[in-house]
Amino acid sequence: MKLQYSLLALAIVSGSSFAQLSDTAGFSGEVSISTGFYSTESNLNTNDDNKKIDDLGAPSDSVSGALILPLGNVAYTFGNGLNQQFYAGTSREDIATGTLAFELGYKYQLASGMIINASMLPTIMSGEVWADPFATGTDRKTTDEDGNAYRLKVENIAGSKFSVDMAYAIKDIENEQSGVSHPDLSSSELNSLRRDSKGFIFKTDYKLALDQHTILTPRLSYTNIDADGDVNSFTGYGVELSYFKLMERHQLALTGGFKTRDYDANFPGTGKARQDDEFSLFAAYEYANIMDWQDWSLISLVGFTNSDSNIDFYDRTDYIMSVGMNYHF
Repeated sequence: MKLQYSLLALAIVSGSSFAQLSDTAGFSGEVSISTGFYSTESNLNTNDDNKKIDDLGAPSDSVSGALILPLGNVAYTFGNGLNQQFYAGTSREDIATGTLAFELGYKYQLASGMIINASMLPTIMSGEVWADPFATGTDRKTTDEDGNAYRLKVENIAGSKFSVDMAYAIKDIENEQSGVSHPDLSSSELNSLRRDSKGFIFKTDYKLALDQHTILTPRLSYTNIDADGDVNSFTGYGVELSYFKLMERHQLALTGGFKTRDYDANFPGTGKARQDDEFSLFAAYEYANIMDWQDWSLISLVGFTNSDSNIDFYDRTDYIMSVGMNYHF
């Protein structure tokens, strides 16, 4: 039975050959629904159980619960040699490496196999944050965080397995109140805590085919965030290594990463600038054509991230685990 290239297999196939953007013209895609468990230990988590903190030390309690994770994408492929595509949803390759972000974009494939991919991520910068995350001894209030990210990815540059991935992101805090609960802070210190920002992210990777069914992908990243408050402006560097394996119906993706971030200004009252080191592990597994149902597969995601800061308030640990079903059309 011929297996469909679905959630993880595409990451391997696209790295080992310069195939068309799709096998057929017109619409294609997939949709999945998963249920699982998450746990977060962070002073910045806006769960109701984390409203009140007693001091600005390290987070003391984790917040956990069940989650429902709907994912999917749809694409329309056209052009000579099926070399053009409009798409919307969560990228299969991003899912395989632990990035879950909605994307609207357009791809164009050149005769050399190089793919130019331009997109917008309208929700990745959106959500809720604490209006004043540093308020102690009282319930903190949330406010909206809005923004957009614009992405340009160039894959298989000049017919090689080398790719670059660039993004420009804007973030706005609707009701910025950072530090106002501490009357001892000066106006300049309050301004240094502002979180509205603009930033640039650059990644590069190389797909190394170990054999016909195995890809090893090292990845380097650079991040520069310019926030209204220097305390939240930083330069970051990262390294990741992804391993993709296709074994008949079994498909596996493993990604490990390390990032470091150096901030521009001293955090008020500490005499030191923030510095974070972050470790992450992510695994995605898929069993295709489950119970011989064509186009259906079992999927599972497991992730762990630990960010250790020299300012204990910013320490963070996250876990996520899910299992579900995926349908490819």
